[in-house]
Amino acid sequence: MTTTGLTAEQQAIKDDFVRVRGTWGEPWQRMLELDPAFVRAYLDLSAVPLRRTPEVLEPKVRELLFIAVDAAATHLYTPGVRQHVAAALDAGATPAEVMEVLELTSTLGIHAANIGIPILVEVLEEQGLRDGPAPLDERQERLKAEFTETRGYWHTFWNEILELDPDLFEAYVAFSSVPWHTGTLPPKVKELVYCAFDASATHLYVPGLKLHLRNALGHGASVAEILEMFEIASVVGIHAATVGAPILAELAGERDARLA
Repeated sequence: MTTTGLTAEQQAIKDDFVRVRGTWGEPWQRMLELDPAFVRAYLDLSAVPLRRTPEVLEPKVRELLFIAVDAAATHLYTPGVRQHVAAALDAGATPAEVMEVLELTSTLGIHAANIGIPILVEVLEEQGLRDGPAPLDERQERLKAEFTETRGYWHTFWNEILELDPDLFEAYVAFSSVPWHTGTLPPKVKELVYCAFDASATHLYVPGLKLHLRNALGHGASVAEILEMFEIASVVGIHAATVGAPILAELAGERDARLA
């Protein structure tokens, strides 16, 4: 055992983890005590984009993508948000850039309408309450043009929202366009942020992911950059262990104390 109470193997894993990932904390300590091989395997998985030579995404952008995945409404992993905001700032991101990522990620909520309103249209048609889309009026045409100009695309999943609820669409255009009007991150990075939270295991929003992949490529993203975004989003599953391992260690310790 080392002076820290860890075996030589455990200490080596911890040292490598801190060197590569630049962080440590109670969840990792508890996991290391419970199953060091698992911590080593996770380190190797999470370090794939970090160990690639030459770098694909700059460290700042990697941390911004981690923030998007952890801060998304479908995940809300607060310890990860805190860790990666600190790492992003250390990597040179400005508070305004981090806020821009949070603004982009806050648009996730509209997917309730992106999914729900087309389903409503299907139900209305099945029940004979709708026989096709109504023509857009002048206001709706203007809103469509404004969205297309600001965001640089149009997609059919906006059609029914614009037709049936133009008030929601107008408010959403204003809300979602703020980072496109005032932000400074390149459009490619913005689109990678959308891709990251759409691809995350806690969301898996396929229509949005396909759209934003297309947009990212159109803004100059390389396949390697997109793959690295997926590598970052893919490690979200570790939060089962970062949340659960400290609880296991606590309850197992209490049980052992009672039985002693």
